[in-house]
Amino acid sequence: MNRKIRYKILSLFHIHQPHPKTELVFSSDFELLVSLILSAQSTDDMVNKTTFLLFKVANTPESILQLGIKKLKNYIRSVGLYNNKAQYIINTSLLLLEKYNNQIPNTRVELESFPGIGRKIANIILNVLFDKKTIAVDTHVFRVSNRTGFAIGENVIKVEKKLIKVVPSIFKKNIHFWFVYHGRYVCKARKQSCHICLINKFCEFINNKSI
Repeated sequence: MNRKIRYKILSLFHIHQPHPKTELVFSSDFELLVSLILSAQSTDDMVNKTTFLLFKVANTPESILQLGIKKLKNYIRSVGLYNNKAQYIINTSLLLLEKYNNQIPNTRVELESFPGIGRKIANIILNVLFDKKTIAVDTHVFRVSNRTGFAIGENVIKVEKKLIKVVPSIFKKNIHFWFVYHGRYVCKARKQSCHICLINKFCEFINNKSI
């Protein structure tokens, strides 16, 4: 896919959704951090239902530690891998208090030192909380990038590096969310809704398949 087509695709997304944001519900930096840890192998909808109850009783590192791991597990039992995630959240709360003066760090290296936080979550935090032009590649971004021909790569790191290279600076802040929404609701893993696709006339997948 050439540069002109990529620019047209991103321009269409910008016109359609000029201010995209995560579907996770949060009211503080720490709430976003916890929500992202919970989101691994869980839907945003399930995470929001879980945190709606959790954050009423504990939404700071101090209150999470006061709640304790046993009660925390009861609150997050509905999300996948809740046992591991409870330990991640407890350890993250300790680390924030003991090493970072209750402030979430703004570098990828520091963020990835937290339990349960990998490159994808670190990139989202840097993007959302610190306004950095990082591009997180999850399963939706990976699928849309490859399927459409926008940025082809055999793994998430290669796709991320390709996106950083080919996406104009003005679009880097938002492309993650555009591709997430597109992959979640239109360019789905199965039963793609190509007939309502905003970018179908530019998509290499729809233009190369028999329909």
